[in-house]
Amino acid sequence: MAISDDAKNKAEELKGRGKEATGSLTGDEDLKNEGKADQGVAQGKQKIADAADAVKGKVDDVKDKLTGN
Repeated sequence: MAISDDAKNKAEELKGRGKEATGSLTGDEDLKNEGKADQGVAQGKQKIADAADAVKGKVDDVKDKLTGN
């Protein structure tokens, strides 16, 4: 995945942290839980992006071995 995807995931996670903190400060449990959910989604997206990068790296390694690079 691209660096921009990593940045988007991090921004989404930070947004979730902000919602969670705001919910905690104001006593808004729905907002707090929404923030936690946003963080979970962002972390899940990041794990998928990391796995895709790892697979791409392995595919590139195999391709290099087959082409002699």
